[in-house]
Amino acid sequence: MSAPTTTPPAPAGVSTEAKRRRRLAPDGDRFVYVLALPIVAVLLFLVVIPMAATAVSSTGGDGASANYGSLFGGASGRALVLSVVTSLASVVCCGVIGTLLAVLMHRFDFPGRRMLSVFAVLPMALPPLIGAVSFVLLYSETGIVPRALSELLGIAPATTSVGGVAGVILVHAFTMYPYFYLSVSAALAGFDGSLEEAATNLGASRSRVWRTVLLPMLTPALVSGALLTFMMSMASFTAPQMYNVQTLTMEIVSARTSGNQALAATQATALTVVSIAFLVGMRWYQGRRVHRSLSKGTPSARRSPSSALAKAGAGVGSLLLTVVLMAPVLVIVLVSFSVDSSWTNQVLPSEYTLDNYTRIFTEPQSLLPVSVSLQMSLLATGAAILVGAATAWVVARWKLPGRSLLDVMIMLPWALPGTVIGVNLVTAFNEPNAGNLGLTLVGTLWILPVAYFVRFVPLVFRSTSASLDQMDPSLEEAARNLGAGPMRVLRTVTLPLVVRGVLAGALLAFVDGVGEYVASVVIYPPGLPPMSVEIYNRIYSSEFGSAAAYGTLQIVLILAVLVLSNRLGDGPRKKSATALPAG
Repeated sequence: MSAPTTTPPAPAGVSTEAKRRRRLAPDGDRFVYVLALPIVAVLLFLVVIPMAATAVSSTGGDGASANYGSLFGGASGRALVLSVVTSLASVVCCGVIGTLLAVLMHRFDFPGRRMLSVFAVLPMALPPLIGAVSFVLLYSETGIVPRALSELLGIAPATTSVGGVAGVILVHAFTMYPYFYLSVSAALAGFDGSLEEAATNLGASRSRVWRTVLLPMLTPALVSGALLTFMMSMASFTAPQMYNVQTLTMEIVSARTSGNQALAATQATALTVVSIAFLVGMRWYQGRRVHRSLSKGTPSARRSPSSALAKAGAGVGSLLLTVVLMAPVLVIVLVSFSVDSSWTNQVLPSEYTLDNYTRIFTEPQSLLPVSVSLQMSLLATGAAILVGAATAWVVARWKLPGRSLLDVMIMLPWALPGTVIGVNLVTAFNEPNAGNLGLTLVGTLWILPVAYFVRFVPLVFRSTSASLDQMDPSLEEAARNLGAGPMRVLRTVTLPLVVRGVLAGALLAFVDGVGEYVASVVIYPPGLPPMSVEIYNRIYSSEFGSAAAYGTLQIVLILAVLVLSNRLGDGPRKKSATALPAG
């Protein structure tokens, strides 16, 4: 009879610690999946089901085949092609302007560079509607620039004006190029200058260095800029409306206002498919062209003009470019002081007053749009903070299959034009049914914060995710090992370390909600217009001064939020790697 074999016991300390980890870790994991349940329910209820309802409604009824047939030769098809062509042209123009400006700022040193770098992101302070209006006031046939050239040089305004599709592309180019500028600037700031120097030493010409070294390394930044620009261009409604260009967003709103819900659903579905297809295609392209640097160095030194003449030319050029970038904002501020209906055929308004601002803050009817926008945006931002931040944490700590699906669900609204989101919500909440739990939101004020939440919750999600990526998960694990429950860990460890990211995303979501127009024009209840819709109503009534006053308030608010967001983003984050709350 053989003696039983025994296994040497593990050290007591190791065994106890291992048991403790096995006992505590599942609680934290279970909490992730428990928290995911209400998040998934909210996203299904407000994002996925409305989108599916729109797609289903577009296939029902007797006219479904005719509606989809119009996408292949009818008015809807022509509008879809025009939308895609305009968006691709906008991507090219924004790519050229944004990339060249980023290279100019980061590779060259010249008089006026610091001033120009400040105003390079100024177009981000223009809400979509105000941005389009400012370019109409500046460059249309009745705009300031063509009229001034006509009086000074005798050139007919029609010769120098910009309108139609060219006007839409002009608005897109000078309001959306910051998407390229910011992403390319970040890439150039982290580029290792030794790679460029090595290629030059091997005999490569400057153009070849750019083609074979710099541009491949900038691929992720260029793809990011192209994605954002294309999505925003496809979603654009204000510029086509101002220039009367019948893109698919214009057709959707026209079908919606005329009562043809089935056609609007068909067009919205087509626009969704195109936007998502472009998103998938660009990600596939980026995945095929991955270029990484294995070295860490410093960016190339900025080059300065060699002669006094070159310095003077660079200074004048930067001044002119600064004026061009500031002109849209300055013209809105100027017109906000003009007397309504007094500006007819003059180059500049002839009469000025403070009454436009006085009425906004003293007359209840004029103050109503400001109140609606602020309150609805606050409600939407509060919901976006809860859902966006919680989803970011769940996605970061998710260990089972399905993480990517949750990521796609919450980011899906960012790939959808605002008109599509508006149509989705109208389709889903038009009348009580099992899919919407008996809720009817159409015709009520509650549909506005729901739309703003759906549109801008991805901003809070991405901003919080970026902060979580910089946080070591072992901090949460250490707190759990010390006996803290999941909620206490979130409250005392995680939230203090990511609060900057949450607030930065929340501020951007709030300010985008205040300036939102594309979805609002589809869903706002009668008699309760948000500020952006009121701006358009005033313009339609030729009350340019009052409309510009509302626009100036939006610009000031956005500038304040951008400054605050930048300060939050610049705060120190070293604590996330080293600090643990005492006790």
